[in-house]
Amino acid sequence: MNWKQLFDMQKQLDTYIEVNHNLSKTDVFQEKYLALLVELGELANETRCFKFWSNKPRNEKNVILEEYVDVIHFILSLGLEKGFIYHPSEWQSAMVTETEQFTDVFEAAVAYKNNATQINYNNLFLKTLQLAEILGFTEEDIQAAYIKKNEINYERQNQGY
Repeated sequence: MNWKQLFDMQKQLDTYIEVNHNLSKTDVFQEKYLALLVELGELANETRCFKFWSNKPRNEKNVILEEYVDVIHFILSLGLEKGFIYHPSEWQSAMVTETEQFTDVFEAAVAYKNNATQINYNNLFLKTLQLAEILGFTEEDIQAAYIKKNEINYERQNQGY
């Protein structure tokens, strides 16, 4: 995966939003962090993995992927906010349930918010990539969906979203 391309695209989008909303001197880390948690919740809701009380099936894979890349947008942005980028490394598949992996991602997000270090950022990124694997997404799926959603985000900004 070309993570540099996605980080560059995210930096451009963040700058575009900052300029259009007069935020260039405003610290929006807490808002981005909360947005990440909300997007993670929306993603979990689309998978319905935790809804043991319901027989309704999970949403379609493309809908889940779109929610997943919303999460990626905010993870990229949160890294850029603190001057971090993800450095790919060897990693192992998560050996937990989908629900447990969601919890792991939430916990990694809290750890990063409380102590914004490169190590905690890499862990958040890794947990999120492991979630993608559990959800059945390839790096190619993620990259293509990110690029598509990035275009939509620009359209939304231009339409006063």
